[in-house]
Amino acid sequence: MVQIGYTMMTEQAGPRDLVDHVVRAEEAGFDFSVTSDHYFPWLRSQGHSPYAWSVLGAAAQATTRIPLMTYVTCPTFRYHPAVVAQKAATMQLLSEGRFRLGLGSGENLNEHVVGGGWPSADVRHEMLQEAVEIIRALFRGGHVNHRGTHFDVESARLWDLPDEPPPLGVAVSGEQSCELAGRLADLVIATEPKAGLLDAFDRHGGSGKPRVGQLPVCHDPDRDTAVKRAHAQFRWFGGGWKVNSELPHPDSFEGATQFVTQDDVADSIPCGDDPDDFVEAVRPYAEAGFTEIALVQIGGESQPAYLEWAEKTLLPALRDAFGHETHRA
Repeated sequence: MVQIGYTMMTEQAGPRDLVDHVVRAEEAGFDFSVTSDHYFPWLRSQGHSPYAWSVLGAAAQATTRIPLMTYVTCPTFRYHPAVVAQKAATMQLLSEGRFRLGLGSGENLNEHVVGGGWPSADVRHEMLQEAVEIIRALFRGGHVNHRGTHFDVESARLWDLPDEPPPLGVAVSGEQSCELAGRLADLVIATEPKAGLLDAFDRHGGSGKPRVGQLPVCHDPDRDTAVKRAHAQFRWFGGGWKVNSELPHPDSFEGATQFVTQDDVADSIPCGDDPDDFVEAVRPYAEAGFTEIALVQIGGESQPAYLEWAEKTLLPALRDAFGHETHRA
């Protein structure tokens, strides 16, 4: 039983369009939604990067059923964890219990804007663990004082706290992050269909918890148009997390992907309008054990046509393949 999600990708659409798109995704029957949280787009061709939390607040008021989630927020550089806790609690209230807080150790692309350099992955994981502990403490209520290795909190308290705090997810890419997620998270997040990541998550305490994956797709009635769009806006995706987390600027991604061809992209991202291609792209995630899979339709302007096609064609095909009855607003 696999749930299929919709991605509000802040790097490729403006704030009002993003809200319109998730409203339509709810109507189309997507089971949940996720939202990226960026300061920069990956490539200049994507052309956007509004403030995700304002978009989420508007989406909470514009929708009634579809769950909302950050995919993912870094609580250690641009945002202090005490502020992330406040934002997440407020979102849970605005959405009436539909929000989940997805967290990760961040990308240099977005976090460099506040200065301070970009530490090693080990240090970033230390910071993430400490941030999660602070957020959890604030979710429990009362005043929190914290003197840590990376963060200080001075008599903080959340004055508007939901009865049930938002579930907390942690993004993983290797053993170290899986250990952290297994111990501290309510769900795990990944962008690669690797069963080994989920096995490691289970070993460290994650057994039975939701596991949320994500993959890009590019629908268009003309497959060549879809391939060109995917290459123009998403050729960075194949770099892998160890590379993508380190590069500091869209121009860095331009240089790193200059030799990626359209054929390379078409080999890894389903393009066109054959639903079977999209089903087969989802299958490795389902077989690896992911319980929820968020699709990223490439190209902001292509969203309305994609959502119409998804409602009529794609979601029924995925439901037939993976045995889940999708929702409708």
